[in-house]
Amino acid sequence: MRSKRRPPPVAAAKGTDHRINRRIRIPRVQLIDHEGVNHGEIDTDAALRMAEEAGLDLVEVSPTARPPVCKIMNYGQYKYTLKKKQKGPKAHQAKVKGVRLHPNTAEHDIQVAMKKSKGFLEKGDKVLIQVWFKGREMAHTERGEELLKRFVQDLNELSKVESPIRREGKRMHLLLTPLTPEERNARKKQVEAAKEKAAAEAIAKAKAAREAAAKAKEAAPAPAETEKAGSN
Repeated sequence: MRSKRRPPPVAAAKGTDHRINRRIRIPRVQLIDHEGVNHGEIDTDAALRMAEEAGLDLVEVSPTARPPVCKIMNYGQYKYTLKKKQKGPKAHQAKVKGVRLHPNTAEHDIQVAMKKSKGFLEKGDKVLIQVWFKGREMAHTERGEELLKRFVQDLNELSKVESPIRREGKRMHLLLTPLTPEERNARKKQVEAAKEKAAAEAIAKAKAAREAAAKAKEAAPAPAETEKAGSN
Protein backbone atom coordinates (compact mmCIF):
# COMPACT_ATOMS: atom_id res chain seq x y z
CA MET A 1 0.00 0.00 0.00
CA ARG A 2 1.39 3.37 -1.03
CA SER A 3 1.82 5.72 1.90
CA LYS A 4 0.23 9.14 1.91
CA ARG A 5 2.53 12.03 1.17
CA ARG A 6 3.21 14.27 4.16
CA PRO A 7 2.44 17.95 3.50
CA PRO A 8 5.37 20.41 3.49
CA PRO A 9 6.43 21.84 6.85
CA VAL A 10 4.43 24.80 8.10
CA ALA A 11 6.29 28.00 7.20
CA ALA A 12 5.64 29.68 10.56
CA ALA A 13 6.99 26.73 12.58
CA LYS A 14 10.28 28.46 13.54
CA GLY A 15 8.52 31.20 15.47
CA THR A 16 6.22 28.89 17.42
CA ASP A 17 6.51 27.21 20.81
CA HIS A 18 6.12 23.73 19.33
CA ARG A 19 8.75 21.60 17.68
CA ILE A 20 7.34 19.62 14.78
CA ASN A 21 8.47 16.85 12.46
CA ARG A 22 12.28 16.79 11.84
CA ARG A 23 12.84 19.55 14.40
CA ILE A 24 12.10 16.93 17.09
CA ARG A 25 15.64 15.55 17.62
CA ILE A 26 15.24 13.57 20.85
CA PRO A 27 15.62 9.84 20.09
CA ARG A 28 12.45 8.59 21.78
CA VAL A 29 9.01 10.12 22.44
CA GLN A 30 5.70 9.12 23.93
CA LEU A 31 3.29 9.03 21.01
CA ILE A 32 -0.44 9.72 20.71
CA ASP A 33 -1.71 9.18 17.19
CA HIS A 34 -4.35 11.18 15.28
CA GLU A 35 -7.11 8.90 16.57
CA GLY A 36 -6.15 9.48 20.21
CA VAL A 37 -4.49 6.11 20.73
CA ASN A 38 -1.52 6.21 23.12
CA HIS A 39 1.35 4.12 21.69
CA GLY A 40 3.58 4.69 24.70
CA GLU A 41 7.31 5.29 24.33
CA ILE A 42 8.64 4.65 20.81
CA ASP A 43 11.54 5.73 18.59
CA THR A 44 11.11 9.22 17.16
CA ASP A 45 11.88 7.95 13.64
CA ALA A 46 9.02 5.44 13.93
CA ALA A 47 6.69 8.20 15.13
CA LEU A 48 7.71 10.36 12.18
CA ARG A 49 6.99 7.54 9.75
CA MET A 50 3.50 7.11 11.24
CA ALA A 51 2.83 10.82 10.84
CA GLU A 52 4.03 10.75 7.22
CA GLU A 53 1.83 7.74 6.43
CA ALA A 54 -1.18 9.62 7.86
CA GLY A 55 -0.30 12.73 5.84
CA LEU A 56 -0.06 14.75 9.07
CA ASP A 57 2.55 16.33 11.37
CA LEU A 58 4.30 15.06 14.46
CA VAL A 59 3.93 17.80 17.08
CA GLU A 60 5.67 17.99 20.46
CA VAL A 61 2.78 18.97 22.76
CA SER A 62 4.43 18.39 26.14
CA PRO A 63 8.18 19.07 25.92
CA THR A 64 8.76 18.95 29.71
CA ALA A 65 7.61 15.32 30.03
CA ARG A 66 10.22 12.56 30.01
CA PRO A 67 10.17 11.44 27.28
CA PRO A 68 8.35 14.37 25.60
CA VAL A 69 4.76 13.73 24.54
CA CYS A 70 4.17 14.05 20.81
CA LYS A 71 0.92 13.91 18.92
CA ILE A 72 0.10 13.25 15.28
CA MET A 73 -2.15 16.03 13.96
CA ASN A 74 -2.76 18.73 11.37
CA TYR A 75 -0.49 21.40 12.84
CA GLY A 76 -1.92 24.26 10.78
CA GLN A 77 -5.42 23.49 12.03
CA TYR A 78 -4.10 23.10 15.58
CA LYS A 79 -2.49 26.56 15.49
CA TYR A 80 -5.70 28.09 14.15
CA THR A 81 -7.71 26.55 17.00
CA LEU A 82 -5.25 27.85 19.62
CA LYS A 83 -5.32 31.33 18.09
CA LYS A 84 -9.12 31.34 18.10
CA LYS A 85 -9.22 30.34 21.77
CA GLN A 86 -6.77 33.10 22.69
CA LYS A 87 -8.92 35.72 20.97
CA GLY A 88 -12.00 34.54 22.84
CA PRO A 89 -15.58 34.67 21.55
CA LYS A 90 -16.26 37.22 18.85
CA ALA A 91 -18.23 40.22 20.05
CA HIS A 92 -21.78 40.30 18.75
CA GLN A 93 -22.41 43.04 16.18
CA ALA A 94 -25.81 44.53 17.01
CA LYS A 95 -28.26 44.68 14.11
CA VAL A 96 -31.73 46.15 13.68
CA LYS A 97 -34.34 43.43 13.30
CA GLY A 98 -37.81 44.24 12.03
CA VAL A 99 -41.21 43.05 13.22
CA ARG A 100 -44.22 43.99 11.08
CA LEU A 101 -47.83 44.10 12.28
CA HIS A 102 -51.25 45.46 11.30
CA PRO A 103 -53.90 47.06 13.53
CA ASN A 104 -56.05 43.91 13.25
CA THR A 105 -53.26 41.36 13.70
CA ALA A 106 -54.61 38.25 15.47
CA GLU A 107 -53.59 37.60 19.07
CA HIS A 108 -51.68 34.44 18.12
CA ASP A 109 -49.59 36.37 15.59
CA ILE A 110 -48.96 39.12 18.13
CA GLN A 111 -47.61 36.51 20.56
CA VAL A 112 -45.34 35.10 17.82
CA ALA A 113 -44.02 38.60 17.06
CA MET A 114 -43.49 39.21 20.78
CA LYS A 115 -41.49 35.97 21.09
CA LYS A 116 -39.35 36.87 18.06
CA SER A 117 -38.69 40.34 19.47
CA LYS A 118 -37.66 38.86 22.79
CA GLY A 119 -35.22 36.51 21.03
CA PHE A 120 -33.67 39.39 19.08
CA LEU A 121 -33.21 41.48 22.22
CA GLU A 122 -31.66 38.57 24.15
CA LYS A 123 -29.08 38.22 21.36
CA GLY A 124 -28.21 41.90 21.63
CA ASP A 125 -30.07 43.16 18.54
CA LYS A 126 -32.36 46.19 18.32
CA VAL A 127 -35.98 45.69 17.28
CA LEU A 128 -37.93 47.99 14.95
CA ILE A 129 -41.63 47.29 15.51
CA GLN A 130 -43.85 48.58 12.71
CA VAL A 131 -47.63 48.79 12.40
CA TRP A 132 -48.84 49.29 8.83
CA PHE A 133 -52.25 50.74 7.97
CA LYS A 134 -54.28 50.35 4.82
CA GLY A 135 -57.57 51.73 3.61
CA ARG A 136 -60.03 52.60 6.35
CA GLU A 137 -57.55 51.55 9.06
CA MET A 138 -56.01 55.00 8.73
CA ALA A 139 -59.03 56.41 10.59
CA HIS A 140 -58.22 54.26 13.66
CA THR A 141 -54.50 54.71 14.27
CA GLU A 142 -55.04 54.46 18.04
CA ARG A 143 -55.11 50.66 17.64
CA GLY A 144 -51.55 50.78 16.26
CA GLU A 145 -50.40 52.97 19.12
CA GLU A 146 -51.93 50.55 21.63
CA LEU A 147 -50.05 47.67 20.00
CA LEU A 148 -46.72 49.48 20.19
CA LYS A 149 -47.28 50.47 23.83
CA ARG A 150 -48.02 46.82 24.58
CA PHE A 151 -44.62 45.79 23.19
CA VAL A 152 -42.92 48.45 25.30
CA GLN A 153 -44.67 47.14 28.42
CA ASP A 154 -44.25 43.39 27.78
CA LEU A 155 -40.56 43.73 26.84
CA ASN A 156 -39.81 46.16 29.65
CA GLU A 157 -37.39 43.83 31.46
CA LEU A 158 -35.24 43.34 28.33
CA SER A 159 -35.33 46.66 26.51
CA LYS A 160 -35.72 50.40 26.58
CA VAL A 161 -37.16 52.82 24.03
CA GLU A 162 -34.48 54.27 21.75
CA SER A 163 -36.84 55.96 19.31
CA PRO A 164 -40.39 56.75 20.56
CA ILE A 165 -43.60 56.02 18.71
CA ARG A 166 -43.76 57.89 15.42
CA ARG A 167 -46.13 57.95 12.51
CA GLU A 168 -44.81 58.27 8.97
CA GLY A 169 -47.37 57.98 6.19
CA LYS A 170 -49.08 54.61 6.39
CA ARG A 171 -46.94 53.23 9.16
CA MET A 172 -46.33 53.79 12.85
CA HIS A 173 -43.08 52.52 14.34
CA LEU A 174 -41.04 52.19 17.49
CA LEU A 175 -37.38 51.23 18.05
CA LEU A 176 -36.37 49.19 21.10
CA THR A 177 -32.76 48.64 22.13
CA PRO A 178 -31.59 45.87 24.52
CA LEU A 179 -30.66 46.73 28.07
CA THR A 180 -27.08 46.20 29.21
CA PRO A 181 -26.60 43.51 31.89
CA GLU A 182 -26.31 46.27 34.51
CA GLU A 183 -29.48 47.99 33.31
CA ARG A 184 -31.30 44.66 33.20
CA ASN A 185 -30.39 43.89 36.82
CA ALA A 186 -31.45 47.37 37.91
CA ARG A 187 -34.75 47.06 36.01
CA LYS A 188 -35.36 43.64 37.55
CA LYS A 189 -34.83 45.07 41.03
CA GLN A 190 -37.24 47.89 40.26
CA VAL A 191 -39.90 45.43 39.11
CA GLU A 192 -39.42 43.26 42.20
CA ALA A 193 -39.57 46.32 44.47
CA ALA A 194 -42.79 47.46 42.76
CA LYS A 195 -44.33 44.01 43.25
CA GLU A 196 -43.34 43.96 46.92
CA LYS A 197 -44.79 47.44 47.41
CA ALA A 198 -48.06 46.46 45.71
CA ALA A 199 -48.27 43.31 47.86
CA ALA A 200 -47.63 45.32 51.05
CA GLU A 201 -50.30 47.87 50.08
CA ALA A 202 -52.79 45.08 49.37
CA ILE A 203 -52.11 43.51 52.77
CA ALA A 204 -52.45 46.90 54.51
CA LYS A 205 -55.71 47.59 52.68
CA ALA A 206 -57.13 44.20 53.63
CA LYS A 207 -56.10 44.74 57.26
CA ALA A 208 -57.72 48.18 57.33
CA ALA A 209 -60.94 46.70 55.91
CA ARG A 210 -60.99 44.00 58.60
CA GLU A 211 -60.41 46.56 61.37
CA ALA A 212 -63.18 48.80 59.99
CA ALA A 213 -65.57 45.84 59.88
CA ALA A 214 -64.67 44.91 63.47
CA LYS A 215 -65.29 48.48 64.69
CA ALA A 216 -68.62 48.62 62.88
CA LYS A 217 -69.66 45.37 64.51
CA GLU A 218 -68.70 46.68 67.95
CA ALA A 219 -70.64 49.92 67.41
CA ALA A 220 -73.83 48.11 66.33
CA PRO A 221 -76.52 47.79 69.17
CA ALA A 222 -77.13 44.38 70.68
CA PRO A 223 -80.38 42.57 69.64
CA ALA A 224 -81.90 42.86 73.18
CA GLU A 225 -81.36 46.60 73.29
CA THR A 226 -83.02 46.94 69.89
CA GLU A 227 -86.15 45.04 71.06
CA LYS A 228 -86.40 47.12 74.31
CA ALA A 229 -86.18 50.34 72.38
CA GLY A 230 -88.96 49.14 70.08
CA SER A 231 -91.38 48.26 72.95
CA ASN A 232 -91.05 51.74 74.45
